Amino acid sequence: MKILLAASEAVPFAKSGGLADVAGSLAKAIRNRGQACRVVLPLYSDIPDHLRAGMKEVARFQVPLAWRNQYCGVLTTTCDGVKYYFVDNEYYFKRSGLYGHYDDGERFAFFSRAVLEMLHHIDFEPEIIHCNDWQTALIPVFLDVFYRQSEKHRNIKTVFTIHNIQYQGAFGLEIIPDVLGLPESAHGMVEYQGNCNYMKAGIEQCHVLTTVSPTYAQELTDPWFAHGLHMLVAEKQYKMKGILNGIDQKVYNPATDPHLVQNYTASNLAGKAACKQALQQEMGLEQNPSVPLISMVTRLADHKGLDLVQWAFSSLMERPVQFVLLGSGEGQLEQFFRDAAGRYPGRAGIYIGFNEALARRIYSGADLFLMPSRSEPCGLAQMIAMRYGTIPIVRSTGGLRDSVRDFGGENGNGYTFLTYQADDMLDAVYRACRDFANPQLWAEHCRAAMSCDFGWGRSAAEYISLYQNLLSM
Repeated sequence: MKILLAASEAVPFAKSGGLADVAGSLAKAIRNRGQACRVVLPLYSDIPDHLRAGMKEVARFQVPLAWRNQYCGVLTTTCDGVKYYFVDNEYYFKRSGLYGHYDDGERFAFFSRAVLEMLHHIDFEPEIIHCNDWQTALIPVFLDVFYRQSEKHRNIKTVFTIHNIQYQGAFGLEIIPDVLGLPESAHGMVEYQGNCNYMKAGIEQCHVLTTVSPTYAQELTDPWFAHGLHMLVAEKQYKMKGILNGIDQKVYNPATDPHLVQNYTASNLAGKAACKQALQQEMGLEQNPSVPLISMVTRLADHKGLDLVQWAFSSLMERPVQFVLLGSGEGQLEQFFRDAAGRYPGRAGIYIGFNEALARRIYSGADLFLMPSRSEPCGLAQMIAMRYGTIPIVRSTGGLRDSVRDFGGENGNGYTFLTYQADDMLDAVYRACRDFANPQLWAEHCRAAMSCDFGWGRSAAEYISLYQNLLSM
């Protein structure tokens, strides 16, 4: 099979969130299973110079976008055995940051159209284009409206994956004729509740719809989770499938991770104790191995459950625990945690921003990893934490429900709570702290978490099966 994975970000080239990890890792896992999978991304100016150095130009052409004809170059390079294409237009992509620009609707409409035009100029004819989130959701629309008569495009099937339905690419209706250039007969493909909604278009026009966990696929029919698209998702359930994401277990490996002060394995956890001591020292905490160290590595955003943490923080810190947080986001949340570090010196360590090396040291050095999310399509942090023997405490929603099983039942690997209430979250934390006081039991818990297989092999196999079924339809 020939698959072209279209995404707005992918590691190691550009990353703002979990989509980048998925795009980079899934393509590699699919290729390792004998399928031809390539990736196409925008050529952002933020892509590091050392990754640009190996790129070579393979095409130049014009991209029609309503009344515009915009220049497009295509560059290519290979990374971890996967061939990547980069759509180059400095007007749209020579800027700082991937998203958040006033003309994002036009930027990613151009990118979607350029992906299809590119197929006239490269030596790869995909059978499937796998689109991801709103930034590439117009590809199925443009394919059906403008390209189906082309020999290169006639038989292409499309898969569209929802990574987070909260971000939909909703713009004013004026963008439809002025930017998308769609004929009036096709306006209904993108119109939704008085706006032009790119994600709605992808959901409606793709051949197969996926999302990043089985539970999230069910939740998206609920208004609480779907941000206004629940009725459409419910209507399209016949083509919907939830496939749990994975992590790159070679990258996230406590036995080899160069960021750790001492490496360790499930059979020899001595290095984890050294990592905890080093993390306590780095974050200005009392170096006490017998105190449970609770951690968070997160975006400081409302849906991450941080209102529960705010409400319960004083009660939590009445117990003999330590707390570490790495993250950035909403200003009032940043200030809350800065203040918390001042209120609890030697017990609360806060880093506002992002630091990949520090994140690894937190995953390895903490005892517990807290994810009380209001919604969590998949979540990768809980998988990474388990890989490092740090036990997750999660609300049972989305991918957290699909990956974390409470130690109170069979095959446990973490602690869970169901209702979105601070008291229930605290109850799960307190249960974990009671177990932590038993060193032998806790070592068993660490080994159980580390034995979980969250690699991309399972996910890739499910996607390959999905692609094969699609092509046989």
